[in-house]
Amino acid sequence: MKFSDLGLSEDVLRSVSDAGYETPTPIQEQAIPIVLQGRDVLGCAQTGTGKTAAFTLPMIDILSSGRARARMPRSLILEPTRELASQVGESFEVYGKHAKLSKALLIGGVSFDDQEKLIDRGVDVLIATPGRLLDHIERGKVLLSDIKILVIDEADRMLDMGFIPDVERIVSMIPKIRQTLFFSATMAPEIRRLADAFLMNPKEISVAPPASPAETVDQSLVMVDTADKREALRLLIQREDVRNALVFCNRKRDVDILFRSLKKHGFDTAALHGDLAQELRTDTLERFKRGEIRILVCSDVAARGLDIQFLSHVFNFDVPHNAEDYIHRIGRTGRAGRRGRSIMLATPAEVKSLAAIERLMKHEIVREALPELRAPDPSEGTGEMRSRGMHRGPRRERRRGDGRHERRDKRMRNDSVAAVAAESPFPLDAAQPEISPTALLPATGPAMHGDPRDNAGPQAVRRRPPNVETPQRGGRQRGRRHDDDVDEPVVGMGDHVPAFLMRSIRLASGR
Repeated sequence: MKFSDLGLSEDVLRSVSDAGYETPTPIQEQAIPIVLQGRDVLGCAQTGTGKTAAFTLPMIDILSSGRARARMPRSLILEPTRELASQVGESFEVYGKHAKLSKALLIGGVSFDDQEKLIDRGVDVLIATPGRLLDHIERGKVLLSDIKILVIDEADRMLDMGFIPDVERIVSMIPKIRQTLFFSATMAPEIRRLADAFLMNPKEISVAPPASPAETVDQSLVMVDTADKREALRLLIQREDVRNALVFCNRKRDVDILFRSLKKHGFDTAALHGDLAQELRTDTLERFKRGEIRILVCSDVAARGLDIQFLSHVFNFDVPHNAEDYIHRIGRTGRAGRRGRSIMLATPAEVKSLAAIERLMKHEIVREALPELRAPDPSEGTGEMRSRGMHRGPRRERRRGDGRHERRDKRMRNDSVAAVAAESPFPLDAAQPEISPTALLPATGPAMHGDPRDNAGPQAVRRRPPNVETPQRGGRQRGRRHDDDVDEPVVGMGDHVPAFLMRSIRLASGR
């Protein structure tokens, strides 16, 4: 079957031909005719199967008739990440270059004013991430009352990122009479519940079994120690015929660390993760697509939907915590029928995550060895804490077993005691003299109710004689009130002792 058999208009077919495509993928072959009929679609297909063109091509035909009004877009496409939203926008530019459709991209990291100018002119296609779209709605800059087509793309990724409450809020603002296209790589129970709530009598399309990697990707696994991971990655890059590669890490901090390490060893590399500014993320991705960067160290922000032509390798520097993320990561290579290569580095601490991936795929990943490195130590332990280098198992036991740390701590305590003994006027084995609490008080100070010149000894604190004139600010003089019955030393409160304290002192002394 060819694109001309799907019922698309001549303008769209010409754009597809200019892009170099002739034969539709299975998801495109099944979804495009249904979308052109105006029915809701529930699509389940793995990454790299052509889902973007499956809804952009028929949308261009449907929206070619009609006119957009200011602040009231005619269609809405929700994407989980900025990169995916930008890629969908590029698809509309490629496939809709012969159609007069306007679009706007609402993503974070871009000026609100520039986005509002586009919306004010009226757009046919609004592509947005949920958070930024809600920001514009709360500002009163976008009205969703004229939406005719709603597309929710990568719904399972929306669920993983916690965007489902925002999506539900957005959908509640859209008219009930609409066409909804719902695409997801997996159909978890929560995704199924959302589909039932958003769709009306949908046509369900599934073109690939869930969690199945592309057959064009050659997978392998290398077991190493945690301390040898970076060296193993460098050896693999040098040994493999790497034209360009994505290197995935689980954490943003590890992305920066690995990027600096590869840069230090002379590799042409760059970093990409969610904490970078949007301009830098866009520029880095474009440079990588143009071939100016050979190795891109990234987080899972680049694991979904990004179409990078002729990507030769994907390296999993960390075993992903979620088994399905592994399928999406390696799906960046081996696209459009081309062969791809995927290599994962795993430590003994990551065997549980590795086992979950192999259970999901229902087959083992081929093991390879690096003769240049020593074999991994199985006693390294398991668990996420040890996989991050925070070893609390065998290493701690070894420290306790040799006794070196205990002897060092005991020696430090003995040295401290000796130092205190040298400075003390009393020998440590002699009986310590009893010290009165008042002896610990300073001989002078504003908090003491008494005159240090009247003290009989350096530690004594006596009551000031009554009616002693005290100089005040501005030269004014006033007397102090005292009870002649109180002979005990008194710790004063400023210049005045409250009466309730005097009563308590009398009661305590039995007077």
